[in-house]
Amino acid sequence: MAYYVLAIDQGTTSSRAILFRPDTSIATVAQQEFAQHFPADGEVEHEPDDLWSSTLATCRGALHQAGATARDIAAIGIANQRETTLLWDRASGRPAHRAIVWQDRRTADLCARLKSAGHEAALTAKTGLLLDPYFSGTKLAWLLDNVADARERAARGQLAFGTVDTYLLWRLTGGRVHATDATNASRTLLYDIHAGRWDDALLALFGVPRSVLPEVMDSSTAFGTTDPELFGGAIPICGIAGDQQAALIGQACFAPGMIKATYGTGSFVLLNTGRVPVASNNRLVTTVAYQLGGARSYALEGSIFVAGAAVQWLRDGLAIIKSAEESGALAQEADPSQDVVLVPAFVGLGAPHWRPDARGALFGLTRATGPRELAQAALESVCFQTADLLAAMKADWRDAAGAMKTLRVDGGMASSDWTMQRLADILDSAVDRPQVKETTALGAAYLAGLQTGFFPEPDRFLSHWRLERRFAPQMEAAERARKLANWASAVRRLLG
Repeated sequence: MAYYVLAIDQGTTSSRAILFRPDTSIATVAQQEFAQHFPADGEVEHEPDDLWSSTLATCRGALHQAGATARDIAAIGIANQRETTLLWDRASGRPAHRAIVWQDRRTADLCARLKSAGHEAALTAKTGLLLDPYFSGTKLAWLLDNVADARERAARGQLAFGTVDTYLLWRLTGGRVHATDATNASRTLLYDIHAGRWDDALLALFGVPRSVLPEVMDSSTAFGTTDPELFGGAIPICGIAGDQQAALIGQACFAPGMIKATYGTGSFVLLNTGRVPVASNNRLVTTVAYQLGGARSYALEGSIFVAGAAVQWLRDGLAIIKSAEESGALAQEADPSQDVVLVPAFVGLGAPHWRPDARGALFGLTRATGPRELAQAALESVCFQTADLLAAMKADWRDAAGAMKTLRVDGGMASSDWTMQRLADILDSAVDRPQVKETTALGAAYLAGLQTGFFPEPDRFLSHWRLERRFAPQMEAAERARKLANWASAVRRLLG
């Protein structure tokens, strides 16, 4: 009898492994950070062996803490940092280059050239994405063009490409399986999300040979089994999803119209649109939410570049707080007569603006402005950006307005009661925080457990989601309108 599902949550700065019980409670957690590499301005890399060794160590650590063996694990599920791109030798497993991280901007010029040549509209129609260095396709093209002999080796079938999930699956199976799931494939700029396949015209546009690509599979399926030597026995690998889609699943947002927001360093808001891929007229991304039984469900996605990073700025840049937890209490004491607005475009503005050239600004400063008002402005900026994304989603999807009644939240900032209450006030809708905060890992665990029968079908899994606290709007309509108008004015002035 298996007692646990093992979830791998491989993130940008650390790898974690979590054992979940059948009731979705957490048995053990192991985490290990790894180094970030910044070889030049705008370039971010990871050592592939760091991704692998930290994942292996945390998996073994979680098993050890629980006194569990391979026989006690029903399956493994993987959630991964999306878009990060790897290329390696099929025979030796040796990486051709460091992994190019999703944050990396080295292919900005390539994206600009392709836009100027008029390729973005057709590309967006097929992939649901924008021509931006964020996504994997231009990173892979850069590797093929800049790593010695890469194109020749790729043409001979000697190289394999993958996002982090694919690389970990390859390593876990001892090099036997080269595959990914539809959610990760949909972030590459190479995958037609309507036809559900790699697209020859897109491959030609980026100069990518089909021989390097992984097989695209369901998010919940039998991907393979681990090398028995890794954990003292073979464990089935049965679930894979990109981290934001995994969080959508962990929040049990299976019905069209359900929506979640994950608040980490940045923030990602995903709206389940069901079996219909909704094209955005407001610079949102259309993506695969998950694929089960060969059927794809889709989501509209909006990205906020700075969320928790605004709190880090208060702590590390301004030194007005010593810990992130202090920000809510400080904001609570702000002078209500002041209208200080922070537009936190420290690294540009994400959706729906997509202005990488924008930079942050503070508006409404007076001689009386102090740390309290700055803390409030930083936290409110996250709420305002979320409101912009939800407004764009309602404009893009005619069914959204009647469906988006509640926002389910997770991530570090979701622990701040003040911020979540202000979010509910600004959105004029309920904000629900779950008991299980590890929603990304839970989503990966669920996909693996669904395949093996450890977890029930989606309609029954909904009952496993448990509310920790609901934040209901309390702000007067006039006050909400005034704050939103101040925010809109600040953004216009910044971008103008």
